[in-house]
Amino acid sequence: MGDPVHLCSCTPLMIQRYRSRISGPLLDRIDIHIEVPAVKYRDLTDHADGECSAVIAARVAASREVQKARFAGTKVRCNAQMTARMIRQYCEPDPAGARMLELVTDRLGLSARSYTRILKVARTVADLDGSDGIKENHISEAIQYRSLDRKT
Repeated sequence: MGDPVHLCSCTPLMIQRYRSRISGPLLDRIDIHIEVPAVKYRDLTDHADGECSAVIAARVAASREVQKARFAGTKVRCNAQMTARMIRQYCEPDPAGARMLELVTDRLGLSARSYTRILKVARTVADLDGSDGIKENHISEAIQYRSLDRKT
């Protein structure tokens, strides 16, 4: 399923039964879940330059420093460990992001735990982007990392 080259022979009921093997409460505790499609041979052999690993590593290190400063004096070391109070303090999205989050939460029937996971991931995405606030695009990206929430 999801493979653009090979057709899935499973019925929707079979797929739903397979996915239900992982309980919702367990799935809620996983911050990021995405589908990773197979890579085509020509993409593997493509010599086009992508973003350099050193640039990515520097962005991650800068994000970690922001988080270290944000949580200085607490036992929390990174966004994933934030308490409910910290989420309210540090994860307030802009108005457009709040509208998007409301729409998605209502439409998909997300649990409170999924909602907070999205906010924490959006905070990290904003940190990686060098942004003080969480914007709509950060919320949108964080929602994309919750693909199994959309597979009910």
